Amino acid sequence: MQRRAALLVIDVQLDFCPGGALPVPDGDQVVLPLNHYLELFTMRSVPVFASRDWHPEQSKHFKAQGGIWPPHCVQGSPGADFHPGLRLPEGTIVISKGMSSWDNGYSAMQGVTENGTPLSMLLRRMDLDRLYVGGLATDYCVKESVLEALNEGFAVTVLTDAIRGVDVNPGDSERALREMLDAGAGQATLPSVRSALLSDGEPRPPARTG
Repeated sequence: MQRRAALLVIDVQLDFCPGGALPVPDGDQVVLPLNHYLELFTMRSVPVFASRDWHPEQSKHFKAQGGIWPPHCVQGSPGADFHPGLRLPEGTIVISKGMSSWDNGYSAMQGVTENGTPLSMLLRRMDLDRLYVGGLATDYCVKESVLEALNEGFAVTVLTDAIRGVDVNPGDSERALREMLDAGAGQATLPSVRSALLSDGEPRPPARTG
């Protein structure tokens, strides 16, 4: 049975881009490739989901409350906005995560829609079982989202030309990608996805390697 796909764009928010409160090095460089993916997938009527950190001002995620990060992506703040260059299509379903004071909110699979529906539940309701994933950051929210999605039985392809990592420790992003692939994720780049779309109209990942 052919799998039905969705595109999941993770946390491309101003606070994670250069000049933000918690910038990912070259984080804004994911915007252009993601826009190409958004265009390709939208042309094929593939559903698009965009996750965002949506933290309260007081959160265990932040250093002041015992966490490891400076305040970022606080609900309603400018830094929580999606990057203005990101061309999310009409109908994009926004998934908010990390909304409680005790929730780190790393995995988009723990996020919810505006009406409170968990992402994993919504995907199943829509009969979607393959996710193409890009965004920020490779070694945190991308990794945790991919691993949880795989654990829940979804097929996942990481768009390796549309992710960037924090690399608190050198090599964290490379190790995170390897962990995702070892757990069963596939990987793809824009040329391979575009080729699959042009050949038969379905975004399929290449055969897994490594």
